Amino acid sequence: MAYKINAEECIGCGACAGDCPVDAISEADGKFVIDPEKCIDCGACEGNCPVGAPKAE
Repeated sequence: MAYKINAEECIGCGACAGDCPVDAISEADGKFVIDPEKCIDCGACEGNCPVGAPKAE
């Protein structure tokens, strides 16, 4: 089960992207998104997001 970033909660800070060990997170239109094909469900993104936007699906 991949993680997903809630676009309504994302503030576009990029804290999640720097922590992803497989570079599954990228910026799109000022928000960050997770590529479910690359995501390894490690949860690193969830732990460092200041607003809790990434969540396990």
